[in-house]
Amino acid sequence: MPQITVEYSASLAEAFDRRGFALTLHLAAAELIGGALPDFKTRFHAITEAVIGGGEATEAMLHVDLAILPGRAPEVKARLGELTLATLCDHIRPGTELNTQVTVEVRDIESYHKRVLAR
Repeated sequence: MPQITVEYSASLAEAFDRRGFALTLHLAAAELIGGALPDFKTRFHAITEAVIGGGEATEAMLHVDLAILPGRAPEVKARLGELTLATLCDHIRPGTELNTQVTVEVRDIESYHKRVLAR
């Protein structure tokens, strides 16, 4: 827990500081939701093909799916979404000349199983 999946337009690859985003979000979100830092996992997927709006080449997107264990108040989930959105925007270098839609979905994990294999 939490499982964080980030999808981003490949055209943002040079402008999006993925590692910086993950490290910043992990620390801030762990404090907000009371999670253990080693439990945070973020995966990144570049989207090489997507159609946004009318399909113009100047359009880009960045979406985060943030799945957490259930039981947190709606207000906490709302703050987590706002924190994630702000952190994303802080880690996109300006001057891309792209209209970038940045979105976040915070949801409860339905079923979760975990095992840590020690070295």
